[in-house]
Amino acid sequence: MAAFSYTNKKGQEYFLHTKEVTLKNGRKQRIYFFAREVRDGSLEQVPAGYTVVETVRTGMPVLKRTNK
Repeated sequence: MAAFSYTNKKGQEYFLHTKEVTLKNGRKQRIYFFAREVRDGSLEQVPAGYTVVETVRTGMPVLKRTNK
């Protein structure tokens, strides 16, 4: 499986991952995050309804919801 990768304006490559976390109230929620290396939970593509944008200061990629 090839993980989705994104190269930012600084030329650094990041890979998209997902993980299910338990919140303080006990509810489970799926989170998406980028990491510099491929780990468990890597994704092959950006989930539907999301787009990749970079933070202004560090160039770190993040997922942003698109308009429904």
